[in-house]
Amino acid sequence: MTLSASSDGALAEPFPYFKLWVLVLCQIGMHSCLTGMRMAAPLQLLQRDMDVWAVGVVMAMFATAPVFLALTAGRMADRHGYHRPTRIAASLSFAGAVIASSTSHYLWLCLAAALCGGGSSFGLIALQRTAARLASNAGERMKVFGWIAIAPALASLIGPLGTGLLIDHYGFRIAFAALAILPLGTLLLSQWVPREQMAAPVSREQRRPAWDLLCEPSFRRLLFINWLVSASWDVHSFALPILGSARGMSASVIGAILAAYAVTSTLVRLLLIPLLANRLSQRSIILSALLLTAAVYAIYPWLGPAWAMALGTATLGVALGTIQPALMTQLHHVTPSARHGEGLAVRSVFINCSGACMPLLFGVLGAALGAASLFWLMSGVLLAGSWQARRLGAAGG
Repeated sequence: MTLSASSDGALAEPFPYFKLWVLVLCQIGMHSCLTGMRMAAPLQLLQRDMDVWAVGVVMAMFATAPVFLALTAGRMADRHGYHRPTRIAASLSFAGAVIASSTSHYLWLCLAAALCGGGSSFGLIALQRTAARLASNAGERMKVFGWIAIAPALASLIGPLGTGLLIDHYGFRIAFAALAILPLGTLLLSQWVPREQMAAPVSREQRRPAWDLLCEPSFRRLLFINWLVSASWDVHSFALPILGSARGMSASVIGAILAAYAVTSTLVRLLLIPLLANRLSQRSIILSALLLTAAVYAIYPWLGPAWAMALGTATLGVALGTIQPALMTQLHHVTPSARHGEGLAVRSVFINCSGACMPLLFGVLGAALGAASLFWLMSGVLLAGSWQARRLGAAGG
């Protein structure tokens, strides 16, 4: 990314790469804690011979707290910038991991999942709003969203892989304790992020409800597609530990399979997104990614060996790694500038409502029909829902 011209013809300031990469590192700490918890919690329950529906409840708790905290996080980011919501986010994640390390009681594990999920979501909204303001046009913005999406991609490598190794060698308590260190690293790194010059706050009388953003058809369409993407990944993260455990795979092998997603999605965001940003429309990228994901899920249950499952997961990394920056760029385009935090928060509420409800549904269906049926069902939903991607406009939907 090079210098860009301002409206009066003068060259703008160089792109702040340092600020961008510090933001990425901060979110890696938060999200690694979440992904490690999301893998370790269900495995701990399965080793205790808990029912699949009970695993679904814990997985749903990761998305419960974000539903209630997202609007607060978005408004706080719009009013105060990056640092205040990040401090709250790191504190929530740290508390969740400490609780999981201290006790294996089922109800406490549910609370730990809720705290870690809420913390990661709280920090992610602040990150996305801050990073989007670094770009000066749609092409730059898609690259920025591609780069900040490296944070959850790398976290999907660091969290599950590291947690799986720790579980196999030292047990669950040590693994959860190690995850608690990661949010503390985020707090330290956040001191390197420059503080933003904030605009004058909007008075309570002038403030509009966040939900009026739903009056815009383009915004609603993007929320639906975001739900498809989120639900498709939730299916994978829920069903893979069950499939792997049923096939006798160790925690480290399951973590390595999940890590394959992180490797390919990171490479796509580093190498492919900068090439596609100004060459293909966001609509084409989104539609192609949805269809590729549907195809992978149609064949995933037949991928028996660990290497075949890793290959399928890696292909999902290619598809979902390209779609997220395009979706976020379009969402930024259709949301008023002063309400970017709120727009991201409404998106987070919808995604996390899905994340809270869908694992419960997955647990019921998985217990009744088997984990393989979840992949086939999601494949059909993606195919049926991809028609909405055809209706997206070239710029904003």
